[in-house]
Amino acid sequence: MYSKVTSGGVLGVEGLLIQVETDINDGLPMFHMVGFLSACVKEAGERVRTALKNSGFQIPPKKITINLSPADIRKEGTAYDLPIAIGIMVSMGLIPNDKIENTLIMGELGLDGRINAVSGILPVVHHAVKQGITRCLVPAENAEEAALIRNIEVIPLRTLSEAESYLNEKAVIEPAFVDVEALLDQEDMGELGDFADIKGQEILKHGMEIAAAGMHNILMTGAAGSGKSMIAKCLPTILPRLTFEESIDITKIYSVAGLLKKGQAMITKRPFRAPHHTVSAIALTGGGAIPKPGEISLSHNGVLFLDELPEFGRNVLEVMRQPLEDREVTIARIQGKYIYPAGFMLVAARNPCPCGMYPDLNKCTCTCRQIRQYNARLSRPLLDRIDINVNVRRIDCSDLLEDKRAETEIRERVLAAQNIQKERYRSESINFNSQLDGKRTKQYISLGRAEQELVREAFEHTELSARGYNRVLKIARTIADLAGSIGIHEEHLKEALFFRYQNLTEEAEGNMQYKGMKGGDRYGV
Repeated sequence: MYSKVTSGGVLGVEGLLIQVETDINDGLPMFHMVGFLSACVKEAGERVRTALKNSGFQIPPKKITINLSPADIRKEGTAYDLPIAIGIMVSMGLIPNDKIENTLIMGELGLDGRINAVSGILPVVHHAVKQGITRCLVPAENAEEAALIRNIEVIPLRTLSEAESYLNEKAVIEPAFVDVEALLDQEDMGELGDFADIKGQEILKHGMEIAAAGMHNILMTGAAGSGKSMIAKCLPTILPRLTFEESIDITKIYSVAGLLKKGQAMITKRPFRAPHHTVSAIALTGGGAIPKPGEISLSHNGVLFLDELPEFGRNVLEVMRQPLEDREVTIARIQGKYIYPAGFMLVAARNPCPCGMYPDLNKCTCTCRQIRQYNARLSRPLLDRIDINVNVRRIDCSDLLEDKRAETEIRERVLAAQNIQKERYRSESINFNSQLDGKRTKQYISLGRAEQELVREAFEHTELSARGYNRVLKIARTIADLAGSIGIHEEHLKEALFFRYQNLTEEAEGNMQYKGMKGGDRYGV
């Protein structure tokens, strides 16, 4: 007898439906599986046969053929155990065929018939709803994760016997339910710091405010102990809460990577990933024999913090160039192409020299050659993709001794600026100024005659590239949004150029003294 059960798999971070076809016929007793299967899927035969036997269901001594369709997509993981078992039971006549119609089934089987959790449930259920599936049978440990998706009935199962009883209507199982709104209202910053506790560093804090408002990439350069890492760790506290759509996108990535903690149904706060500088290129971007998301994708809709940037391997940093531009990671394998989202905000920190004490010549022990070699570890194309640069000065003792908290309204200004952007781009597929491409930049950013002249002069006197020009415009647009200005004015452009070019060499900075472009008057430096 023939049966067909709907299951699912993951390609990248997107789900796809897999049809598990089962045929039981007379012939030599055998259990044969086909359909471009990985080793762990081929092993499902032994798990399924033993689980059925130990659950009280005897497989007849007949020829059993299992096909996972479509056959041109490689099947990975253990989530096909339960649908294979259900398919056999339907073909044996133990479960009516109409009981599995319009139903998605996923789960791993233990030898005793228990149904164990699997990774990647959320993207598969999300895709299944779009295909008209109205019910899914999943492991009880994955039920809350699957219940995040609306318009589908999620049935939690613990054993194979329980699955058979439910499908034959011998038992009633209440669908899983998750209060998504209540989850999103929870805001736990954990051990993250507070901008109000940071002493001094007004320029850096304002640069962080601009970066957070437009989700711009930012690089901090300063002596060791000046507070770069501390301020970076405070950044998530001024970012807005996740929307439902953003949270689902992040949770799908963590589900595929198998990083959802036990009992955790949803990622409710923006990711903050800080890999060590010994991280490999594959760990950063994703990949492997069985491709998995890397740190870049795990930072999607959040922050990727790279401390001691020049200490990272040159090849590791260079692989970030394409994701920073395209906001996605593409991994090609023989069995297919995997695409992972990479809409992250890059926050990086570096010392100005190997010893970390420059420009204090009384403490710095580095030669000019050592400093040049140290900074040459970062390529110009990579630095050109970083929007905001801030030179971080050592904190004065008077700032440390001052017993007062800094302003606490940074987050309110960031939220107001981001709301302006979301309203402006409501008809687009973007939310922030940093996501503007060349075409949209022309559409949404226009300059007056004086502003055009200022940009033209900057282009002539600096090493401003075409990419850098567009990034200056996007930074200026964010600064104008923070100021509540409809148009971009000269002061916004000057400030954008100031933050764009702080980390240039001394002679390049000397070329920017004209027209107040260094922005020193504003900050008293």
